[in-house]
Amino acid sequence: MSEVLRSPDEMKAWRKKRAGTVGFVPTMGALHAGHEELIKRARKENDLVVLSIFVNPTQFNDPNDLQKYPKTWDQDFAMAEMNGVDAIFYPNYEEMYPDKYRYKISESDYSRLLDGAHRPGHFDGVLSVVMKLFQLVSPTKAYFGEKDFQQLTLIRGMVEAFFMDLEVVPVATVREQDGVAMSSRNTRLSAAERKMAPAIYKAITESSTASEAAEKLQAQGFAVDYVTDIGSRRFVAAKLGEVRLIDNVEI
Repeated sequence: MSEVLRSPDEMKAWRKKRAGTVGFVPTMGALHAGHEELIKRARKENDLVVLSIFVNPTQFNDPNDLQKYPKTWDQDFAMAEMNGVDAIFYPNYEEMYPDKYRYKISESDYSRLLDGAHRPGHFDGVLSVVMKLFQLVSPTKAYFGEKDFQQLTLIRGMVEAFFMDLEVVPVATVREQDGVAMSSRNTRLSAAERKMAPAIYKAITESSTASEAAEKLQAQGFAVDYVTDIGSRRFVAAKLGEVRLIDNVEI
């Protein structure tokens, strides 16, 4: 049975008593098949698996978005159990931020593009909480989905910059049958919005340029934050109603 650890002290004590390799999957809960793929990879490649569930307030620039973020503890715990997770780290804000977020990790270049340009402070919150989690869990490998490719790249960069002794493992985006990238936010889409959602993947894979993809999405009623090509990837963020969806593909 998965052991539930509620405080940083409990997490550190658990880790100190364990030998062998540790695969770590950091999440904000509301687990879906994309998270399950991360857990399965971690289970296959390590002696032990730790899953964290923490809805991190410091990465939400919109308080309304934080308030509406889905919380599904019972289903999350069941998925963890079913996939052989050894420990679930499930802390609260006060335990994770005893300094009230006075100290933070910032990146001054890539974090200001794409999502960083539209969500001020978002990546400071992401990098800060991931640094805290890495310190507590001391993983051998940490698993992140390519759907959040900018996040993945920044975390890899942080690990290299601070000489951290762990490997960041990318896992390919898991998609629904209609191409929609799996995301906890998909549960907030209305039935009509969910029917429209596949247009994002279709536009970024079938358009010859980023601007063409953006025009297609705008014509279909999406509020487009950006469609941008950087290197060999095309990135998109677009809103359907109140729900902001992101995706990226190799081009």
